Amino acid sequence: MRKKISILVCDDHALFREGVKTILSSQPDIEVVGEAEDGREGVEAAVRLQPDVVLMDISMPVLKGFDATRRIKKERPEIKVLILTVYDDEDLVARCLDAGASGYVLKDSPPMQLIYAIQAVNRGQQYMSPRVLTGVVRQYIAHPTEHKSGYDLLSDREREILVLLAEGISLKDIARRLNLSVKTVDAHKYNLMRKLNLHDRSELIRYAIRKRLVEA
Repeated sequence: MRKKISILVCDDHALFREGVKTILSSQPDIEVVGEAEDGREGVEAAVRLQPDVVLMDISMPVLKGFDATRRIKKERPEIKVLILTVYDDEDLVARCLDAGASGYVLKDSPPMQLIYAIQAVNRGQQYMSPRVLTGVVRQYIAHPTEHKSGYDLLSDREREILVLLAEGISLKDIARRLNLSVKTVDAHKYNLMRKLNLHDRSELIRYAIRKRLVEA
């Protein structure tokens, strides 16, 4: 008997996760082995469960989908990550591909398109929804360095602190949450703002909203 494709569903909306699981449960060659409601939980579940494919939303609490994807690929390069999102923004597509995603599917796609995408990335192929700007994606794949941004220069820790700062959390609370000293958090803040050419927290918040790292 052929092995089923094991799936981890990562999305912060419980109703959406249930809908995806219902769609996938009708497929004899697909099995949902776990789910996660935030990015960090998604990384931990992927490392623990080692699914064939991770369905990853972009707009996730704690750790955004593209950062979670990057961490999963670092820990388990063999796992395929398929982005499942409402956003068709070319910058987000490029960022997800740079993080190691194998595909990009829009949430309003027909169910059979999602199933086909899962099967394709599991075979080692790439898959993009037809509505995604395929020309930009092809250009990115051919010339990935042209799409590098200041955000790509940030370390995982700097990205984590960027989001927390943009959410209005104080340095002291960030230090407590991440088990770091306030001095270390402040150093990360200085470095990330220098890399992004930001000068105060209001600019940092606007940047995070523009890049969809936090919700407006």
